Amino acid sequence: MTTTCDILVIGAGIAGLSVAAELAPRRGVVVLERESQPGYHSSGRSAAQFSLTLCSPVVRRLAAASRAFFEAPPAGFADHPVATPRPAMSVGRAGQEAALEAEARNEGIRLADAAEARRLFPPLVAEGLCGAVVEPDARDLDVAAILQGHVRRLRAAGGRIAADAEVTGLERKGGLWRAATRAGAFAAPLVIDAAGAWADAVAEQAGVAPLGLVPKRRTAFVFDPPAGADPRGWAFTGDLDETWYVKPETGRFMGSLSDATPSAPCDAQPEEIDVAQAIDNIQNATTLAIRRPQRAWAGLRTFAPGGDPVAGFAPDAEGFFWLAGQGGVGFLTSPALSRAAAALAEGAELPADLRAAGLAAGDLAPRGAAQR
Repeated sequence: MTTTCDILVIGAGIAGLSVAAELAPRRGVVVLERESQPGYHSSGRSAAQFSLTLCSPVVRRLAAASRAFFEAPPAGFADHPVATPRPAMSVGRAGQEAALEAEARNEGIRLADAAEARRLFPPLVAEGLCGAVVEPDARDLDVAAILQGHVRRLRAAGGRIAADAEVTGLERKGGLWRAATRAGAFAAPLVIDAAGAWADAVAEQAGVAPLGLVPKRRTAFVFDPPAGADPRGWAFTGDLDETWYVKPETGRFMGSLSDATPSAPCDAQPEEIDVAQAIDNIQNATTLAIRRPQRAWAGLRTFAPGGDPVAGFAPDAEGFFWLAGQGGVGFLTSPALSRAAAALAEGAELPADLRAAGLAAGDLAPRGAAQR
């Protein structure tokens, strides 16, 4: 027996869940998820932060248009705030003054001298520190609450998530995309490929030309703050070269190498050498002493050629819609990107506020590696 609906969304990470929740009030939507629960891979392992530092112009527009959603989500989305204040800061060393000044020209971001940088993150080593760029209005994002909020939105509108439903075959026949999965057969005239690191593989199953997506591993770990310190008000801090960051959390720190190691699609695992390098980088830039991480993990951040997210119909296959290549900004951009994708998938123009922000459909259009 085949389950038929209006739209099949492949992938229940932040991209798939948010666009499915946008579409479900108007369309019959089924989300196919290869794992036993939504957000198992990259989305559930994200250090999501609402910050516009070190972002491309397209991502800045999407993120700026997403702020209102995070600050005032729809009624019933979550039972507590999903965005809480925490400044974000990127520090520079001697010789990087011009790079800091260039970044500070972006709206919402300002320069800070070395003394202020150390007030915002006291463990910074003073020697060689020339200053920082700071985003005072950045926010921590509650990954679990946001994912579950979209699950509730989807189900309340009549949408469905089919778990343990890895797509093993996908073909268009009789005007429908027909997906064979471990959980049965599904069919719809429109399929949205939001499969993250597996999005090119899904396209190839369907006979659609891949985009040339590149999954990249990022490693993170948890460690204790200094004895007696109260880091609750400290900034999310990393360096301008993106070789480390530290995020204060409740009673602990999360650290990362900010690595971006190309990987095949997989259930990513941390490499000991990456954890060791991250510890070394953090300890060289700060006075933090990391004796033993409490736990470590890794996730894949998937990039499209050109670096910006992709949302649009494949030029070589009817009814096949790409939603891929979020490249580590999936949560940051999800409210605006899901609205943009939903509109484009239904054949409408972008929402007026997104167009007013300077976003055009062409900014998100799928193009192969040679075209970007």
